[in-house]
Amino acid sequence: MATQALASWAISLNASAIPPSVKSAAIRSLYNYIGCTIGGSKHPTVTKAHEALSPFFGRETSSLLGHQGKSRTDAQHAALLNGIASHVHDYDDTHLATIIHPTGPIASAVLAYAEYQGGVSGESILCALVAGIETSCKIGLAVWPEHYDIGWHITSTTGSVGAAVAVGKLMNLSQDQMQQAIGTAAVQVVGLREMFGSDTKSFHPGRAAQSGFLAALLAEKGYTSSDKALEAKRGWANVVAGGGTPKLDHYVSELGHKWEIEANAFKPFPCGIVCHPAIDGCIQLHKDMTDGGRKAQDIRKVEARVHPLVIELTSKRTPKDGLEGKFSVFHGGAVGLLCGKAGPAEYDDKVVTDSRVIELRDKIDATSDESLGADETYLTVHLADGSKIEKHVKHAVGSLEVPMTDNQLTEKFVDQAALVLGPNGARAASDAAWRIGEADDVASVLRAL
Repeated sequence: MATQALASWAISLNASAIPPSVKSAAIRSLYNYIGCTIGGSKHPTVTKAHEALSPFFGRETSSLLGHQGKSRTDAQHAALLNGIASHVHDYDDTHLATIIHPTGPIASAVLAYAEYQGGVSGESILCALVAGIETSCKIGLAVWPEHYDIGWHITSTTGSVGAAVAVGKLMNLSQDQMQQAIGTAAVQVVGLREMFGSDTKSFHPGRAAQSGFLAALLAEKGYTSSDKALEAKRGWANVVAGGGTPKLDHYVSELGHKWEIEANAFKPFPCGIVCHPAIDGCIQLHKDMTDGGRKAQDIRKVEARVHPLVIELTSKRTPKDGLEGKFSVFHGGAVGLLCGKAGPAEYDDKVVTDSRVIELRDKIDATSDESLGADETYLTVHLADGSKIEKHVKHAVGSLEVPMTDNQLTEKFVDQAALVLGPNGARAASDAAWRIGEADDVASVLRAL
């Protein structure tokens, strides 16, 4: 049975037995998460949630990242708010096979619990993170793509189960308790694709973190669910996938043999990952045009051939703010061509509504091409003098074929964290985040972030 097998694997996972390449992937995933959470901590979406919930905060045990110990709350609210912050810029990691953003829900729950508990080592955090990410991605693979096509946001619908397993791992739950935690997390299905482009999209991973945390706490005290929560006829996988789960046992059987965290990728641009190839190409075209003495004003039109998911997920032609801009391949292409970059600053509301960006955005057309890979695009820039410039991106930066290096991840971390902590504070936070896996007690590190 899948639920039982998953619980058994999770409680048996030993930090010393995790392969070095998996540990390295976990460190990079956690580092990237911390940078994204700090970078998103002052976003209006997070501020609104904080203001709405602060009257109900409990004992201050856990840090809100990006406040350097100046803002703390109870562990449940910390998991929620850090989860929202981690995803609000759409800059977090992506398991490309399922487009799950796995670390946000899991790390938000794990770090909140670790700081509440105290005395939790970085090694234990990494082990729990691996357990949670593997859980989320394996059950996600089992219901992909039917689950996503129905309209669920797969990051959060799998994230609650992953968070429960990760926190349960830190709590040293028994196998039966872990099965109950999985079941209680499985009923807390959250996240609809309809919410993309709104504040509620980033609520999804935050709520998943909080839900998984809650499930583990209840299970520790003997709260019961179902021993077959994932695989039963009316269980999680059948319900969220619209019936039929022939792949669930297969993917659960891979646990500990094929590590999904090694297939986790990191975003160079804070927006829907499917439009990254077009943005990458437009940034390259910006350099080509600049080197050739050309300017954005010389562009007459831009033609982009893209994977069908780009049209399905990121075809907002007239985004009204930064959140909607993250789902506009036209905006991403425009700032790439105009600015030569597409970081958080290029998705500010003022940039999305800038007349120069709108003028260039309106010159971009995108057509679906099923023959293209998900990280591939063909771009043609037609210039006013009748000439044209072409660019083919076979694999976008940030893909598994062209992964971000540690130096690029550091640059990304500092770039976004500096908007919150200032340049010096961002570099100090980056250094601390790279070393968190070595800490004897991660609580002391978290209070400085």
